[in-house]
Amino acid sequence: MTLDPIRKAEQEHFRTLLMPTPFHPRLAPLVETQSWYGWAGMLVAHSVFDEELEYFAIRSTAALFDISPMIKYRITGPDAERCLNRLTVRDVSKQKVGRVQYTAWCDDEGHVLDDGTLFRLGAADFRLCCQERHLPWLLDTARGMDVAIREETQEIAGLALQGPTSFAVLSKAGFDGVEALRPFQLAEFDHDGGKVMISRTGFTGDLGYELFVPATAALSLWDRLWEAGRLHGLNAIGYNALNRARIEAGFIVANGDFVTAETALRADRVRMPDEIGLDWLVDVDKVQFNGRSAILAARKNGTLKHVLVGLEIDDNTPAEAAIVYHGNKREVGLISAAIWSPTAKRNIAIASLERPYGSEILDDLWVEIYALRELKYHKMMKRARVVERPFVKLARRSANPPARF
Repeated sequence: MTLDPIRKAEQEHFRTLLMPTPFHPRLAPLVETQSWYGWAGMLVAHSVFDEELEYFAIRSTAALFDISPMIKYRITGPDAERCLNRLTVRDVSKQKVGRVQYTAWCDDEGHVLDDGTLFRLGAADFRLCCQERHLPWLLDTARGMDVAIREETQEIAGLALQGPTSFAVLSKAGFDGVEALRPFQLAEFDHDGGKVMISRTGFTGDLGYELFVPATAALSLWDRLWEAGRLHGLNAIGYNALNRARIEAGFIVANGDFVTAETALRADRVRMPDEIGLDWLVDVDKVQFNGRSAILAARKNGTLKHVLVGLEIDDNTPAEAAIVYHGNKREVGLISAAIWSPTAKRNIAIASLERPYGSEILDDLWVEIYALRELKYHKMMKRARVVERPFVKLARRSANPPARF
């Protein structure tokens, strides 16, 4: 049966194809699993060859992950710092050129719109990287200021190089001087007739770097790293392996561990920074930023309703999406991310709980796990304990200079 031309045109109109990233020609031949998904309109890999072995590449050698779909905004102009100080909860005036700042931004009610990293490339030149798109909000925040804001996601290709041998790979690739980079510091290096920006940052809690180049130089950067990594155990990885490492590091994901204010459909799903473990980011000494009054009022009046915690759970069955109970009876929260940690040798989870559970009441917490065993689900109630994040803390992440493993 063939479709008539009009109906076929209608179907084509509504079909949205995922775009390949600039690294796709190198990554695609390596993806044995053929497990792909869409991230910000681009095609990326869930896994490459084996997500467990890919995880161990992060923790034992080095791993290469394509972060090109990460949303990237360039913010420049005389009022760029002032604009970002109004937008974000941290004090941008304290951020020096050549530094990266983890931050978050909120709506006027103090609810988190997103979190991300802010790169200060110059006195009046910034790059903001995040999970979701926020251009209308950024432009509204900049109203009345001398600042230019544009999205550069497709123009800039990005790679995360993570793991104990990541510094050795960069050194072998000829990036002289990269050993001087301290955590959350960035610098530019020569590459393919232009520049590559390298920052000592990452989403794994391990020694690692992120590299950004114009999309036209993506393949030459991949080839340079891939050749240098041959003797250092370099492997390409997908998101599933990265996700395991980020849970161990205790990092949160927007619209995974919390619902962003712009995407929330229900009023009780939004969260303030204090409710998702980002209270330490909020610089209350800043005169003004979006959501400041609401955040301070919630703290003063004790109206914060939730808390995000790390849990250690009995047994070795991951408790992803499990309900958390107090006293085996009262439902008090939900687990958003969970794994059995090969490095910590613990069953760990990130959970959002209703206060005072998780903040004042820490005992007698239980997790309801449904484990599939030979086509039958077995309900298990396992004791959970609130523990500090990160679950895994590696000294090599912040070692100066980094070791050449």
